[in-house]
Amino acid sequence: MLIAAAALAVLGLFLGVVLSMAARFLSVESDPLADELEQMLPNLQCGQCGFVGCRPAAEALSAGEIEVTLCPPGGVALAAKLAEKLHVEIDLSKMDHEPLVAFVHEERCIGCTKCILVCPTDCIIGAPKKLHTVIASACVGGAACIEVCPTDCIEMVPVTIKEANVQSWKWPKPGSPQSTSSQRATGSAD
Repeated sequence: MLIAAAALAVLGLFLGVVLSMAARFLSVESDPLADELEQMLPNLQCGQCGFVGCRPAAEALSAGEIEVTLCPPGGVALAAKLAEKLHVEIDLSKMDHEPLVAFVHEERCIGCTKCILVCPTDCIIGAPKKLHTVIASACVGGAACIEVCPTDCIEMVPVTIKEANVQSWKWPKPGSPQSTSSQRATGSAD
């Protein structure tokens, strides 16, 4: 029993030394500018920029291969930050200032689920042979769903109404005029 424990300890020590040497001599250094740019990008991995994810886009940005206006979900604010970081001049008037989200025309939806399979943020909900809808607060406007829809029931529309979510929802304070009027409307009384 003591020999087995000693053998495992020696084996563990040997493998630890081999792994530490491999980490030191076989490591690949990454571009620090690409690391910073990746942190600035939204990391949605939506593919709207033409790259598979945000890391390849950051590497192309750091190499100067693409413009700083590459990220539609980041919008004008991200393009301005990237231009400042990379010390380049850009014309923000060419960028689309209005964010777009997908909208499903339910009367034409056949429930094929093709849009659900290509959505990078899983903002489309529905079931096979049932109607689908889009959670606008999660949509990044990738438009990949439009390309695969066989009935053309999805279109990109401007964001007009800010949806209430956990961060923006405000309950009326007890005793405020809003809370007493809602209690009268529902029939409950103090």
